[in-house]
Amino acid sequence: MKLDILALPVHPDDAELGCAGTILKHNAMGKKCGIVDLTQGELGTRGTAEIRLKEAQAAAEILGLAVRDNLGIPDGFFENTREYQLKVIEVIRRYQPEIVITNAYYDRHPDHGRASDLVQTACFLAGLRKIETFDKGQPQEAWRPKHLLHFVQDMLIIPNILIDVTDHWETKKASIMAYGSQFHNPDWIDEPQTYISTPEFINNVEARDREFGRQIQAKYAEGFLSRKILGVDSLFDLR
Repeated sequence: MKLDILALPVHPDDAELGCAGTILKHNAMGKKCGIVDLTQGELGTRGTAEIRLKEAQAAAEILGLAVRDNLGIPDGFFENTREYQLKVIEVIRRYQPEIVITNAYYDRHPDHGRASDLVQTACFLAGLRKIETFDKGQPQEAWRPKHLLHFVQDMLIIPNILIDVTDHWETKKASIMAYGSQFHNPDWIDEPQTYISTPEFINNVEARDREFGRQIQAKYAEGFLSRKILGVDSLFDLR
């Protein structure tokens, strides 16, 4: 299945927090979108890998994804190595996305920045035909996405792209709250409380999207970064 947009976040729930509104918006435009999480988030303080996988599938249904999968790379201890580059290359070649979205350049969680570097490397290497990879025993064709974008996460990195997600924000919030083990949920009161499980955390996510929206005269927006300069066909395409 060819995808238009493929999100490659390091943890289940990262994409929901960073780009769910953008995914929902492009779904509504008839684009095919998918998420492949790099890890199962098994080192998270609350819940288990099995619970988070179920939550990820519930979020996928809310988002209307064409694909939701998990590469099973070790949470917390992975590096930008050949072994993991090849895993990501295989996924990129399998779905041949036009656009890849991944984690921020750096962030409070060190996994985010390392995942950003890993995905950036894999996006480039996936276009080299002399790197051989296989899918179900069949050789894969080289494929390099046209664009690689990074969503803004906990630390504020000033984005150079803002996307109006006003019409989709409530559904984005529902996809985030599908992770009942991770975010504020009275049913998990006996679990240790964390930075993201406080009631204030989801309010902060909303506040960030509201501020990004204000910058483009919208109610809500999501922010992205691109390492390369992007162009538009006309000044009248600018918002």
